Amino acid sequence: MTNGMQLLAFAGVLQLTVMSPGPDFALMVRNSAVSGRRAGMMTALGIAVGCLLWAVAAAVGVAAVLAASATAYTVVKLVGAAYLLFLGVRAVRAAMRGEYRPGESGDDERDGPWRAFRQGLLCNVLNPKAAAFYVALMPQFLPESPSVAHTGALTVIAFALTALWFVIVANVVGALRRVFDRPVVRRRLDAIMGFVLVGLGLRLATDR
Repeated sequence: MTNGMQLLAFAGVLQLTVMSPGPDFALMVRNSAVSGRRAGMMTALGIAVGCLLWAVAAAVGVAAVLAASATAYTVVKLVGAAYLLFLGVRAVRAAMRGEYRPGESGDDERDGPWRAFRQGLLCNVLNPKAAAFYVALMPQFLPESPSVAHTGALTVIAFALTALWFVIVANVVGALRRVFDRPVVRRRLDAIMGFVLVGLGLRLATDR
């Protein structure tokens, strides 16, 4: 298989994985709906940077160490689960309060683009399943003695495809902001996405 075909195959497998629902997607939908398109796009950037870091870690072997170490994997898993529970509980609390104003978030903290970026980054980086995924995937598309250029191409593809997909999601959901801005809709959205994040956090914590 030529290098070009390897890159295309890697892109195809990665795109299907990126598009599958999970913690990143749930966080992206809530941030875009509650805080608008800009916050959604910054969340997308944070998630994409997280994927880039995992791809680099897999290329240099760091992710393999994490995936092979039960202790390291468990620590990252529990921290990631705690973060998802934190985000979920905060969303549920916002729904319970129900004190929404048009154009404002129901979160306790003030919304900002870098806060959305941080949430996206941490949501991805604190998911050890991402490490296991890249450790399993990347070697299949690298030659026995990969060059820096080939490895760099895979990491760039991982970043670009992740960013592209989640930016599209952010814009689609953000375009419906007027609908989500209604107090009744916002309250239901916070409740649903909050419980989804809590469920994902519990699932991650109990994953073996």
